[in-house]
Amino acid sequence: MTLIERQEEMSCLESLVANAILGRGRVALVSGPAGTGKSALLRALSEQAIELGALAVTATGSRMEQELQLGLLRQLIQDAPLVEEERERSERLLEEGVRTATAAHADAERLLDPQVVHALVTVLLDLSERCPLVVVVDDVHHADRTSLLCLAYLARRVRNARIVAVFTLNDRQGTDGPLETDLLRLPHCLRLQLTPLSRKGVAALVTGQVGLTAAERFADEWHTISGGNPLLAGELAADYRHHLRAVEEPPRELVVGDRFVRAVETCLRRSHPRTVRVAQGLAILGEADGLAEMLELPPVDVSRELLTIGATGLLKSGGYRHEAVRSAVLAGMDLSERKELYRRAAELAYTRGVRPGVVADRLLQAARVEAPWVVPTLEEAALAALRKGEVESAVAYLKLAWRECTDELQRSKLMTMLVRAEWRINPAAPAGHLDQLAEALQKGSLHGSDAVVLARALLWHGRFEDARDVLEQLNQEASASDHATLAELVVAQLWLRVTCPPLAAYVANPPREHILAGMVSVAVNRRLESTLALAEVLTRGPREHNLDAVERILEGERLDEMSLDVVENSLLALTYAGRCERAAPLCDLFGDEAAARQAPSRRARLAAIRAEIAIRQGDMPAAERHARIALDTIPMSSWGVAIGGPLASLIIARTAMGRHEAVRDPLDRPVAEAMFQTRYGLHYLYARGRYNLAGESFVPALHDFLRCGELVTAWGLNNPALIPWQADAAEACLRMGQTEEARELIKAHLDGCGPGAYRGRGIGMRLKAAVSEPARRPALLRQAVEYLQLAGDRYELARALFDLVEAYEALGEFRRARTVAGRAQAAALECGAEPMISALSRAADADGAPSPLPGDLIGVLSVGERRVAALAAAGYSNREIAAKLYITISTVEQHLTRTYRKLNIRRRADLPLVVEFDDQAQP
Repeated sequence: MTLIERQEEMSCLESLVANAILGRGRVALVSGPAGTGKSALLRALSEQAIELGALAVTATGSRMEQELQLGLLRQLIQDAPLVEEERERSERLLEEGVRTATAAHADAERLLDPQVVHALVTVLLDLSERCPLVVVVDDVHHADRTSLLCLAYLARRVRNARIVAVFTLNDRQGTDGPLETDLLRLPHCLRLQLTPLSRKGVAALVTGQVGLTAAERFADEWHTISGGNPLLAGELAADYRHHLRAVEEPPRELVVGDRFVRAVETCLRRSHPRTVRVAQGLAILGEADGLAEMLELPPVDVSRELLTIGATGLLKSGGYRHEAVRSAVLAGMDLSERKELYRRAAELAYTRGVRPGVVADRLLQAARVEAPWVVPTLEEAALAALRKGEVESAVAYLKLAWRECTDELQRSKLMTMLVRAEWRINPAAPAGHLDQLAEALQKGSLHGSDAVVLARALLWHGRFEDARDVLEQLNQEASASDHATLAELVVAQLWLRVTCPPLAAYVANPPREHILAGMVSVAVNRRLESTLALAEVLTRGPREHNLDAVERILEGERLDEMSLDVVENSLLALTYAGRCERAAPLCDLFGDEAAARQAPSRRARLAAIRAEIAIRQGDMPAAERHARIALDTIPMSSWGVAIGGPLASLIIARTAMGRHEAVRDPLDRPVAEAMFQTRYGLHYLYARGRYNLAGESFVPALHDFLRCGELVTAWGLNNPALIPWQADAAEACLRMGQTEEARELIKAHLDGCGPGAYRGRGIGMRLKAAVSEPARRPALLRQAVEYLQLAGDRYELARALFDLVEAYEALGEFRRARTVAGRAQAAALECGAEPMISALSRAADADGAPSPLPGDLIGVLSVGERRVAALAAAGYSNREIAAKLYITISTVEQHLTRTYRKLNIRRRADLPLVVEFDDQAQP
């Protein structure tokens, strides 16, 4: 057997055997921490004994057999090669010794009759006269007391016998047991101390198991984690080998598996009970400070045991070397004992003023602690965890606080906090608590903003009747409410006004000036500002001061425990007001933060808003991507009535990209009827109408658009910025040949667009061109293009350009048509509108493009001439060019005259393509 870094100790023991053969008996105490190779050394000595001319007689101590009288000595005698007569005599002596020890159990001074001890030891002494003996006892510190008496008696008499007695025992730093003390006083006793392996020793130990390459690669890490303990290092290598067999590919990182954990447990089982207790206390407390107080042990004893644990290789810098070590120590504890130690640790942390999160973590693992500080500490820890994005920890703290709390009002508050926290992970999770909160409301222990949270949660899950009952009860209490509660009611009323209008009437509407004049928190005031901005945009049109206010809020806001509503309302206010270029990056920022904080519900809701923003920017691939993130991040069942939002974006995006087959899946998903009483239902109806319109199912499409119109009119939300239902209904009418109906719908749509509603006006002007005389269509479509460029909607821009191509072709202006077709195709490519891309490609292939003029010829034009020529080539009239460039009509005519002369052309129709002028003007 190969011994790593133990050759010196082995040589010493072999020398003792050689002396014993000559009649000079010796005793050797081999000590060292658990797992440092003492047993391996004794096995090697036992195997070598025959070659050295001696006979090994072995026994092993066990903690489980410490109450078994003469158990260890019986192992030695049974292992010895005795003749029949000697064996029978030994058995009688052992039985007599057991009876004596049992009868004298209470007499600590006289466990065995001295004559029995002498007779038992003489058996081994007589045997040694026939054959030199190597008496090997492993883990002698676990031997029963009667066997220890016999071993001590033997050790004092081997000096002139042919016996080497070798005992192994675990170190306990700073103390020696009775046997050690007694033996070390003997002149013929030698102590051998085993030390941890070096880095090279660990590498040599594991090379045979894992190969030279892996041994060299991981030797440093294995040595660091094991502390040089051969048992621990060997089991780390075994974990590596097991992993390698499972994956058939060498792991790139350290593997810490079950073998290592069991090795740690083995080290503890072999240690003294007090050592084990200190190890367990350290695993719970995490540091040595306060350990003596928690375990109710003298500090000197704790310090000594920590040295012992450290010598085993488990500690580094006062703590466990690896989390796997700590977990293994905890796993080996009795559950009730572990809970009790956690209780003591929690009390210790609280009395020492440790931060609430640490106390709360220990309370979660502890037996029940009945103290007035428990619930407030858990609540404070939950709020801190939410601020840091540690939502799962916060949920655990709040659940325990709710269970421990006995005050009904406080329990209701804690339950509301729990609902908000669980909502961040999965909106379906708090559903089980809603009935408890409703019961608390009936008992009068739920008020103000907490009741508003309940109403909104009920609404989310489609429980409108229950939500209405909550709101009605809130109304009854409104007159006696404080400013903060009244402000929450105003926020709720405004939010319901634009989210679930049928319920808005059940909320009192205190004068806003009165609320704003009151002293409310910054958080409440921000919710009020953001909700007011959204309501103003959808009911009265955007107000610059409101939008500027929400932009400032968003720029300074983060996703703490109260701000997601602020973020959502602010982003939607900017989106519906046409400020998508500002909303998009802010939404991305908050979405990244939600992902980093592991708040899936928040990430999903922000992804749904981002998809809606992308729809209004005409970025259909991005809209599909964000909608999929929203639907994949949390289950469909968790979305409640809000499922209409991401589903609508997914349907619209895929329809626009011509992926009609892929739209069937989201449309086939069942949705709750309650959804159609909310803003989310409007989006869903509109999206379904767009799909039907694209699939030439004109009647169902028109029905969906008109249903949208009925709802928004009844709810006071008939704003094209929210749902341009009249424009799409007009398109459906046009496709069915109902021109007059279409014309009326288009007029109504344009009349509803405010001054800054560029997207709505662009959509309306495109459709107005469709019901106008062919000669008027190019001018109207160019106007639509201008609006849509300002709005930043690439998809609607592509549609307007596509119609402009057709309008020019209908008038026979094929050069202009081809000029616009290039831009239309580029816009369609940007938004992934495959149907338009295909149609434009076919048209280009059929007509062919004219040969471009040489670049040096175009270069002779001045900047002003190029701008005017580009607009003229795109089909603008002289008056329109003058208005766009802020010059006179006469100047336009002069620029065109010079351009014709320089390019050697005679008329407007001969102007080259607009792209040849470096795209100076965009049609």
